[in-house]
Amino acid sequence: MKFMKLGSKPDLFQSSGENTRYVAAELATDVVVNVGNIKFYLHKFPLLSKSARLQNMLAISSEENTNELELHDIPGGPGAFEICAKFCYGMTVTLNAYNVVSARCAAEYLEMNESVEKGNLVYKTEVFLDSSIFRTWKDSIIVFQTTKSFLPWSEELKVVHRCLDSISSKASMDPSRVEWSYTYNRKKISNENGTESPLYNGVRKQLTVPKDWWVEDLCDLHIDLYKRVIITIKAKGRVSLDVVSESLKAYLHRKLKKGDDVKNRLLIETILFLLPTERNSVSCDLLIQLLQECVRLDCGETQKDILVKRIGQQLQNASVADLVNVDVDLVQELVKTFVMQDQVADHGDEHGFLEVKFVDSGAKVKVAKLIDLYLAEIARNPDLPLLKFTDLADMVSTLSRPSHDGIYRAIDMFLKEHPGINKTERKKLCRLMDCRKLSAEACMHAIQNERLPLRVVVQILFFEQMRASATGSSRSATTNTEEEWDSVPTSEELKTLKGELAGLKISEGGNSSQKSKGMHLMSSRILSKLFTGKDKDSDNESSDTSESPCSTSARETKTNTPSRSRRHSTS
Repeated sequence: MKFMKLGSKPDLFQSSGENTRYVAAELATDVVVNVGNIKFYLHKFPLLSKSARLQNMLAISSEENTNELELHDIPGGPGAFEICAKFCYGMTVTLNAYNVVSARCAAEYLEMNESVEKGNLVYKTEVFLDSSIFRTWKDSIIVFQTTKSFLPWSEELKVVHRCLDSISSKASMDPSRVEWSYTYNRKKISNENGTESPLYNGVRKQLTVPKDWWVEDLCDLHIDLYKRVIITIKAKGRVSLDVVSESLKAYLHRKLKKGDDVKNRLLIETILFLLPTERNSVSCDLLIQLLQECVRLDCGETQKDILVKRIGQQLQNASVADLVNVDVDLVQELVKTFVMQDQVADHGDEHGFLEVKFVDSGAKVKVAKLIDLYLAEIARNPDLPLLKFTDLADMVSTLSRPSHDGIYRAIDMFLKEHPGINKTERKKLCRLMDCRKLSAEACMHAIQNERLPLRVVVQILFFEQMRASATGSSRSATTNTEEEWDSVPTSEELKTLKGELAGLKISEGGNSSQKSKGMHLMSSRILSKLFTGKDKDSDNESSDTSESPCSTSARETKTNTPSRSRRHSTS
């Protein structure tokens, strides 16, 4: 911290009780100055030599035959006045970042300028501010913080303006030119080779300056001052918007306090005001946290709708950790906003052309996977209604994804945590996944999963056999049809399949190809037994019995390729 020492005489100010200050000198004091609740017993001559205001006041007091002066409205109070008084006496005074603003404002109040005496206190404080304080990063911040207590004086004397300019200019500077100290505790900085920086006298020194080096130091500012700094930094236009966003996130985390909703609401509203408006300029995790707080603190529907729209437009950038604590209804709004982007606008531009908006296919896949992971997390809640789970899953059903392993895990978790749901509800739940899009590993898990309806296991086995026997054929991208779900094997068939599954033991070891081969052989064995038994009983079946596509396809396969069926059945 920079400092300036003024005067050379020893400090002779002493106290007499709690509310009295006097100068210990051989010459008796001849004036009393009341500042707040403190009485200062001083000498007229030193004061008259430096302060035009005190000259006028002492002239008036002489006419009124009184030796007391009242200075209750001096900025900085008794502390600031004592600095000025010591300067008048030529005693040693040390100016620093914490007291220079009070001294500057008090000197202005007392009219201690160059017209009274050359090198007066106003001049001294200005030199210190310009030559030392505003050239230093942390001192500029400290001084800026102190200006709030001296309004409107600090504003009128342009101390606030100069603080803003100093701080914003330094924050906007190329990081390679930063040579002063700053606070940076959020993450470790490594050099370009990815190794940690070397130690100097036991202290690790950063080899590079991060572009957001200034973020943490500004978190100490009061919210009003912080707002003005960020506005000034943005106005200069030399700091990237992602760094501004990082600053807002750090400030929010530092200042958000539990239990003080009034301050928290002001904080959220200020951050929302300062957010960069450009698309994708603010990280998803910050926007989601602001949305949660906005809803909790009831900051208004307008702010909520703006946040929902911004998050929905970049939902592919969110992580499940960002969403895990977000209410399901809010997540549905976010997904709805994302899906609505992929449409043709219902109005044309000035030339009559329609505005076409398309969402990148990669973004769709990311959102689908994100919601699958989110569903798996919220499925752990035993109080989660089935309807909310299925409604959210349905919203992303149109977002094509190559694998349904994620939704399978979510369904399995829901079944595990909600064992009381009935058969119809299980059927509705399992319709959310396409058995044809499960990986070999997921299929191996599913056929041993006692929580799944048996018809689902039948379908999985069937599609695995079809995938093995029809090499190169593509799997359907559609979800399971109503007929597929409604087709039910006979009771004898289900008993046969249940017995096969109960006796199935699949090794966890081995490579993926061995597991896949084992899956195909096992599915062939079970389905062969199942449908062989079905052919024998076909004459006893009713003519109006509904038949699943799985069964029909299996029969056709059995009829058309008897040798293949015999190979699988005897494997």
